Amino acid sequence: MATPTTGTHAPGGPPPFPPFVKEHFPSQLFWLALCFVVLYVLMAKVALPRVGAILEARRARIAADLAQAQRHKEESEAAMAAYEKALADARNRAQVIANETRDKLMGEANAVRKLLERGLNAKLEEAEQTIATTKRAAMANVRGVAVDAARAIVHRLIGVAPAEDVVARAVDRVLKP
Repeated sequence: MATPTTGTHAPGGPPPFPPFVKEHFPSQLFWLALCFVVLYVLMAKVALPRVGAILEARRARIAADLAQAQRHKEESEAAMAAYEKALADARNRAQVIANETRDKLMGEANAVRKLLERGLNAKLEEAEQTIATTKRAAMANVRGVAVDAARAIVHRLIGVAPAEDVVARAVDRVLKP
């Protein structure tokens, strides 16, 4: 009986699997080497340069995108700095305007206050003069009222009315400080 590696097969049995037949090994090795070399050359000359070009293009695009992102970041930081500077300038201008307005209004208020004070001082002086005049008139009348009241009291107490000049002298003595 023959073995499957000898290229013969048993009568009535299936033929051996061709790759396992020893007589086919040299041709198989030749074709293996030839296919390996052809595939290696194809990979080295065609496929790998294309893949390398694709990877290089991708790396270049990523680098360009990163550079563009960096430029945009720098532009946004510059815009932010300009915005913050403009905001600070606007705050400073607003503060200056507020100070100027406050000073202007304070000046106007002081002018109005001084004008009102002058008017009030004039009215106060006029009122003091009126009070003094009224006081003098009242004091002049007080003496007359006191003389009349003293005369009426004495008349009621004793039943006789005293002389007006005697009562006037007595009131003058009491009113002297």
